[in-house]
Amino acid sequence: MSTQPDGVVAASGAVSSIMGLVTTVKEKWNSSGGNEVLGKVSASIPQGTKDYLGNASKSIFNREHLRTMAIFFGIGEERPFYMEKSPGLLIPRLKHNAKYFYLNYMVLFVILFVLTMITSIKTILGLVILGGVWMYVIRASEEGNLKIGAVSIPQKTATIGMSVISAFVLFYLLSHIFWWTTGSGGFLCGMHAAFRDASMHQDEGDKVDMSGDLTLDESNENAAFLNPVVVDKPPSSLERV
Repeated sequence: MSTQPDGVVAASGAVSSIMGLVTTVKEKWNSSGGNEVLGKVSASIPQGTKDYLGNASKSIFNREHLRTMAIFFGIGEERPFYMEKSPGLLIPRLKHNAKYFYLNYMVLFVILFVLTMITSIKTILGLVILGGVWMYVIRASEEGNLKIGAVSIPQKTATIGMSVISAFVLFYLLSHIFWWTTGSGGFLCGMHAAFRDASMHQDEGDKVDMSGDLTLDESNENAAFLNPVVVDKPPSSLERV
């Protein structure tokens, strides 16, 4: 006998059904020539724009910008969280944390969105119904046309039409989740950015460039700023005697 709650089992079954539906829709999309349409759209975009977007995407979603849990929560630091009362110091902290932890904040938004979605019965039922309609359209148009009464719709047209309808349905089902996630996630991220003192953590964008000649000649290896200068002390009165 299963010990899992009925809600968890239902949510898991719904998620599995949705994943299977996504795979089926992907196969039908490929067979209906969807990739060819996307290829033509992609070919119409200038190469310079593609390069710019590609470089921007790599920079934004760079794995190195995802901070560890120890850095995010300041584990091991003496005073990782405290409120800065001076606005002149609080604003730079907010800017630094927003830039330094932005990828962690994005992950937090995604986690909140997914958790809220799978715990909403209304959303799960809506997605299941939408998936059922997709399955009906896919199976009914296997021969190349979708027949609704005396009307015959080509498979490609039916797929595009269902995509447009699905976009509106998903907007209706997920809009309240989106706004709730935006509000709660924005509050949590704002509190973290305001209280987290991460001034000791700097990345390449925060480092200050050093200028000047820092090279040393072989004859000047004992520079004053690298080695202490030993000053001869005058002999004491006992040494003079």
